[in-house]
Amino acid sequence: MENKEILLKPVVSEKSYSLANESNKYVFFVDTGINKIEIKNAVESKYKVKVLDVNITVKPGKRFRDWKSNKSFRKSDKRKAVVTLKKGDKIDEFLNIQ
Repeated sequence: MENKEILLKPVVSEKSYSLANESNKYVFFVDTGINKIEIKNAVESKYKVKVLDVNITVKPGKRFRDWKSNKSFRKSDKRKAVVTLKKGDKIDEFLNIQ
């Protein structure tokens, strides 16, 4: 197993805050090529919490057009990881981000 650094970027939105408060689920942007087990281990080691489940979705990149050359491109895809924590655990840093 390689030692690769996993960057967890919290998603700041109304929906992610309501998920965190109501159902103890936290949303992070992660890099492509990282699996659920590696995300689980990274969250547990960084925030000292117990992770029950990890769900991953892919947010497709937006299309845009270069009007000079009339070519269309797509930005790179983003992966969102929804991490469910054990009841009673919470991530304080996530709710204090502004």
